[in-house]
Amino acid sequence: MSVKVTSIGLKGLEGYRVDVEVQVKEGFESIVIVGLPDASVKESKERVTAALHTHGFPLVEKKVIINLSPAEQKKNGPLFDLAIAIGILKSGGFIQDTIPMDAGFIGALSLDGTVHPVEGMIAAILAARKLRLKRLVLPFDPTIPRIEIDGLELVYVETLLDVMNLLAGQQLLPLLPEVEMIEESMVTTRDFNQIIGHDFAKRALEIAASGGHYVLMDGPPGCGKSLLAETFPTILPSLSKESQLEKISLYQLAGAPYSSLTLPPYRHPHHSASAVSIIGGGTNPKPGEVSLAHRGVLFLDELGEFSKKTLDMLRQPLENEKVTISRIHSTVTYPAKFIFIAAMNPCPCGYLGSDNHYCTCSEKQIKAYKNRVSGPVLDRIDILLTLKPVNLKGHDFSKNEPSEDLRKRVIAARERQYDRYGKEICNSSVPFGQLIGSRPLTDSQQSRLQDLSMKHGLSNRVQIKLIRLARTISDMRGEQFISDAAIEEALNLRRIGK
Repeated sequence: MSVKVTSIGLKGLEGYRVDVEVQVKEGFESIVIVGLPDASVKESKERVTAALHTHGFPLVEKKVIINLSPAEQKKNGPLFDLAIAIGILKSGGFIQDTIPMDAGFIGALSLDGTVHPVEGMIAAILAARKLRLKRLVLPFDPTIPRIEIDGLELVYVETLLDVMNLLAGQQLLPLLPEVEMIEESMVTTRDFNQIIGHDFAKRALEIAASGGHYVLMDGPPGCGKSLLAETFPTILPSLSKESQLEKISLYQLAGAPYSSLTLPPYRHPHHSASAVSIIGGGTNPKPGEVSLAHRGVLFLDELGEFSKKTLDMLRQPLENEKVTISRIHSTVTYPAKFIFIAAMNPCPCGYLGSDNHYCTCSEKQIKAYKNRVSGPVLDRIDILLTLKPVNLKGHDFSKNEPSEDLRKRVIAARERQYDRYGKEICNSSVPFGQLIGSRPLTDSQQSRLQDLSMKHGLSNRVQIKLIRLARTISDMRGEQFISDAAIEEALNLRRIGK
């Protein structure tokens, strides 16, 4: 008798339905697994055989054929162990109860029948929701947060025997993770009220946080670029429940620790980091820094010191908010929706244009240094800031706004965008047709942008980014339409003069 059990396969962060088809018949004792299994899937037959023997279900003189469908997808990881074991028990007549097809089974088995957590469990849970499964049986893992998803019952088990009792209709004692998704307060030593001066830069960063725009800061060493970038996360809203699950999924797949559930991630890779560590990859592709910064901030300090190859590889995630990694055996796509903050010196020595230091760089060195950041990468950046050192003498700290005040305004501006677009999306990401459809520019505004584009040779991408910036600025002011003042401020943020 052939039996079909539902499980979930993972292709990066995306999950897909896997039908574990099992047939047990008389014959020479063996287990055959087909359906493009990798080494860890092939080894499951040894783990499953030992677990069944431990619970008193030896496969004596039985030939077991297991097909993992769809056959054209390569199967990775030990998460099919539980589904394979249930299929063998049902096909072998050890389970009499019906196995519903709208119930999924994931988990790795140990030799004593214990069900262990697997890599990418959160991603599998999200996939189960998209596949419209009604129940997902999975191992208990106290390190993941409590998850409640409408329409999907999560049943945590510890042993194979628990699963058999569940299918027989017995009520299991609830196993709930101790960690819950709770609102965490922003605990940081940084605050915008501690930063002296840089009012224009603070305003620009508030706009960037409100609309999800990219920022490039340049200026001499010690002028405050890194300090502003490190303080930037303090004005970002907390993550929604959906964003929290995406964040945890990516960190689990990468095997990286995370310190907070609700706070946006902040990634700050060193300029010596390899392209693979930043973009992602490997033999079995793992998420890189661009994906670990998903729903948060990616800060690249000393941008000119990164290799040109690495910077050019940022084009896809900066434009499409995702990264696709192709290997011989598989192609995976990870989300990479982050706010990009970059900082660089104006020249190799750092003092070009400084009032206090003499620049020792030649014109050729300066040109080569700036050319590290290609035109296509610069085209994808919304806000260009030039910073100068600030005079500390006689500064009144009481006039500095705290991060919490800026954060409240950012949240208010984002709520206006969410209400307008009907979902959690900012002006920087919404399709341009939707952005401009209900709130078009006036004829005079369009003419002004066209004239400036002709004068300064602006690409279509830059023109669209200017409109997106202006829309965000108008949202911050509570304006229904894009105002002329918002367009002027957007031009200043892009260093475009009259």
